[in-house]
Amino acid sequence: MAKKSKTAFVCNECGADYSKWAGQCSACGAWNSLSEVRLGPEHTDSRAANFTGAQSGYAGAAGQGKVQKLSEIDLSELPRIPTNASELDRVLGGGLVPGSVVLMGGHPGAGKSTVLLQTLCHLSQSLPALYVTGEESLQQVAMRAKRLGLPADHLQMLSETNVEQICLTAGEVKPKVMVVDSIQVMHMAEVQSAPGSVAQVRESAAYLTRFAKQTGTALILVGHVTKDGTLAGPKVLEHIIDCSIMLEGTHDSRFRTLRAHKNRFGAVNELGVFAMTEQGLKEVSNPSAIFLQRADEIAAGSVVTSVWEGTRPLLVELQALVDDSSLGNPRRVAVGLDQNRLNMLLAVLHRHGGVLVGDQDVFINVVGGVKVMETSADLTLLMAVVSSFRNRTLDRELMIFGEVGLAGEIRPVPSGQERLREAAKHGFRKAIVPAANRLKDDIEGMQVIPVKTLSEALDALDLG
Repeated sequence: MAKKSKTAFVCNECGADYSKWAGQCSACGAWNSLSEVRLGPEHTDSRAANFTGAQSGYAGAAGQGKVQKLSEIDLSELPRIPTNASELDRVLGGGLVPGSVVLMGGHPGAGKSTVLLQTLCHLSQSLPALYVTGEESLQQVAMRAKRLGLPADHLQMLSETNVEQICLTAGEVKPKVMVVDSIQVMHMAEVQSAPGSVAQVRESAAYLTRFAKQTGTALILVGHVTKDGTLAGPKVLEHIIDCSIMLEGTHDSRFRTLRAHKNRFGAVNELGVFAMTEQGLKEVSNPSAIFLQRADEIAAGSVVTSVWEGTRPLLVELQALVDDSSLGNPRRVAVGLDQNRLNMLLAVLHRHGGVLVGDQDVFINVVGGVKVMETSADLTLLMAVVSSFRNRTLDRELMIFGEVGLAGEIRPVPSGQERLREAAKHGFRKAIVPAANRLKDDIEGMQVIPVKTLSEALDALDLG
């Protein structure tokens, strides 16, 4: 007698499951997020526990069931696998870790498949690598590799969407690195729902992750994103994997940024920069240079700041436009910055700087599509706003950074010395910085002006 399939209700936001439908998920609080999924009948399959060809003796394998004291665990670091792409290695924390699972997301056309195909073609020259494609045919992938001029004589290819079959084939091939493109088209026969559903994505990712842990294979999963830019599928997907990276970029820009949002083996918020060319994605070793391609004549409201991205400083141009508003409620638009922080800083500017822009439209833009996540651009933003409001052009060789507090004080930021050295390397000769970030050793050719309050910064630029 055939066993009856089970039904469950799974939250699309957090992955929590319930035996019956409810209007609100009690785990994450989301409303109308439960979807019905049908689970396949229970069965036993030896393949689920032991993968054919698993690499025996792998120290990082999970679920071995042996209890050890914390002090007895071997602390020798696993050797990382360099990807031959320094920007990708930077984001990953130094390369791929054997047995780790990396999830790469991005908008359609961002270049996810291209950068991974490039990486595996080069890696396959020195170690076994497997590229699993579920969205394209093998001929389509081969055509792209030929167009990009990639070495394709050693890379092993597989066109398959069944997760169990993929793991069985990989167990025979024994790759050191494997790419699955993409997790949304993968499926398991025992899960009775369509590929891309919450249940399929969750179970497929868990099965592939277990394979990677047991065999020591470095696994890279490609993930789709929704229209609001978040990874599609259950939130539990991001908890299963070890590293989550996003490839970002607009269709009208040739530059792509790769940012880590989660990394168990390295720093988060690390940034890698690539340029889209006819030969694929090429690394940009000096990102500050591409984001500082300024016009010959600098307009009012344009200021350069230094933000800290992971392990290095990055110089970006911040532009402000302040104009008379014809509306009863003036507009506040921030592109690349937090709009709520913009509103707060404009209130500080009025209270402690004596500059009122409450009846003005204020537009802020970070040039190059960079997203500034830290507070070191606070002082730069306010100086750009006042520069546009007063219609006074600031010095082309000026750089500003510093956090602004609600009392109008200028607070220090981390790694101030490195930011100033990066600015000096690109020809900046004057900097306004927090007093606590003043230089210990003078930088030749650079004048550093330390300020303690917002009013001091306005006076230093004669903008008060």
